[in-house]
Amino acid sequence: MIDDIQADAEERMDKSLEALAQNFNKIRTGRAHPSILDGIRIDYYGSETPLKQMASINVEDARTLAVSVFDKSITPDVEKAIMKSNLGLNPSTAGDVIRIPMPMLTEETRKGFIKQARAEAESARVSMRNARRDANGMLKDLVKEKEISEDEERRGQDQIQKLTDVYVAKIDAALTTKEADLMEI
Repeated sequence: MIDDIQADAEERMDKSLEALAQNFNKIRTGRAHPSILDGIRIDYYGSETPLKQMASINVEDARTLAVSVFDKSITPDVEKAIMKSNLGLNPSTAGDVIRIPMPMLTEETRKGFIKQARAEAESARVSMRNARRDANGMLKDLVKEKEISEDEERRGQDQIQKLTDVYVAKIDAALTTKEADLMEI
């Protein structure tokens, strides 16, 4: 039973870590990377479709993305969606290819992005603590129902705390890496 509770907590912590990685991908650095456009959706025949399903996204050089839309008739819609995405990108269409130059990050925007990254990391830490709290609550319930002893509960809480510490360290490492990416010139 304790192993099941620990496995459940670990699964929740894994999902939080994956969500943090996705949120970090949305914070752009000065370099071109296709994952920056992951959150963009285009209205395509009445349904919201992710851009990466409608186009190929390639890195032309370190600071430029090239988007080739499969259905050429919606190229202007894709360009508008990129402009409206709040990523601070200004695409330009040259024939069938949409080129997206990555603007240089000013010191002010870097600090803003670092602040955003820290907020994302803190929300991931909160999610980890919630998973720990829920797991410890389940252990307490098992003690009340006399399914496990208090010693087993203590051992289970220690295991869950060690697991939480490992995942919080992973969050801190990811944040440090993202901050270093943002501060690169």
